[in-house]
Amino acid sequence: MKNMFKTSLLLVAIMALFSTNSMNAQKTAASSTYEQGFRLGFGVNAGAPTSNPYDFALGGDVRLQYDLSQKTSLTLTTGFTNLFIGDGAKDLGFIPAKAGFKGFIWEDRFYIMGEAGAAFAVTNGYNETSFLWAPSIGYANKYVDISIRYEDYQKFNTGQVALRLAYGFKL
Repeated sequence: MKNMFKTSLLLVAIMALFSTNSMNAQKTAASSTYEQGFRLGFGVNAGAPTSNPYDFALGGDVRLQYDLSQKTSLTLTTGFTNLFIGDGAKDLGFIPAKAGFKGFIWEDRFYIMGEAGAAFAVTNGYNETSFLWAPSIGYANKYVDISIRYEDYQKFNTGQVALRLAYGFKL
């Protein structure tokens, strides 16, 4: 039931993205000549895990973004995240691999995004691979991207609420 609710929530968010984009169908001549292209971003992430035994999360990522239009983009994100456990227990470090869709909803600066993929455990003898999904909201300009996201790791029995600060540029 919990997974069905999460899947439904993700589908509603995706439908909202598409409907928001289609409501702005009338564009000026200047925006109809928008150049599609790639962007690359480097981010740092700090988060609060949603369940025990994890105390906090810290990581870094690289995001490749392809701008379909001024309001929509496709993303590929990878990096490294460590879920820290206190009391001398072994931390869990993993490499996320996510694909996503970003839709700008207000003033071409504020966005909502949905990502899904896998988290590959790589430290301290952990051998699990977990499905992960991550809805987020954020602000981006020409170089800065700031977002807050929820990220869920089903096989790791936790998730996190994380803040991402990133520097990006056009390729």
